[in-house]
Parts: sequence; structure tokens; C-alpha cells
Amino acid sequence: MTLIITKSINPNDQQELLAGLREYNLHYLDAAQFGDLGIYSRDGQGVMRGGLIAKRKGNWLCIEYLWVSEAMRGNGLGRELMLEAEQQAQTLGCSHLLVDTFSFQALPFYQKLGYQLQMSLPDFPHTGMQRHYLSKTL
Repeated sequence: MTLIITKSINPNDQQELLAGLREYNLHYLDAAQFGDLGIYSRDGQGVMRGGLIAKRKGNWLCIEYLWVSEAMRGNGLGRELMLEAEQQAQTLGCSHLLVDTFSFQALPFYQKLGYQLQMSLPDFPHTGMQRHYLSKTL
């Protein structure tokens, strides 16, 4: 048996690893309760102005990415995207949402929307910064 060390993940290796992990997890979890969710906003020319990507994991909707263009910040688009994600989570049967953010990003934004801080990792990803994890019960 040999360990292979790489700094470049091969997509085939990743798929093989994930397939093995999913096969194991299926003994405990219902695959029908897992999936992707995308919510996007585009202008009249089709240019993306903001969006959200999440993954359903059982009773939880995990917000992985939220982005709003500089031109649209402060106009309520981020709030609209998050509220739609919450609505979609309810439709999917989720009872909780999870999101994380760095100290230089949007902690007050999420807190204003009712998300509760669960944990902060100090010095992540660099000294003096933090990564915050927040959740909300629907």
C-alpha cells in the first residue's frame, strides 16, 4: 500500500473518494434528503448581480456561497436571496439553516436576519481573522 501526496486534486480521484464515502453514508442517511439549491439574480442583459448556492443535508440547508455585486450591495438583494433560501428550505422540509462567514465579510448581515452565532474559529484563515458559523431554526 502506498500513500500518494498531491497538491492538485484529480477529479477522478475526488469522485472515487466521494463515491466510497456516499456508499458508507447511505447505511445511515436517506439520499433523497440531500441535494443542491441555486438562487440567482440577473439583470436585463443576463449579467449575474448576485446569487446563493446551498446544499440540503437532511433537515438542514447549508448556505455555501452568497455573493452580491458591489453595484447591488445595500439594495436588499442579499436579504432577498436569503429569505428565498429560507422559503425553499421550508418547501424542502428543512427545519434549520447553516451559514459561515469570515470576520471581514457579513457577520452583522446574518445576525440582522436572525441567524445565531454558534461558533467562531480564531486566526482562520489568517492571524487576526475569524471564521464564524451561524444557524437559524425555521
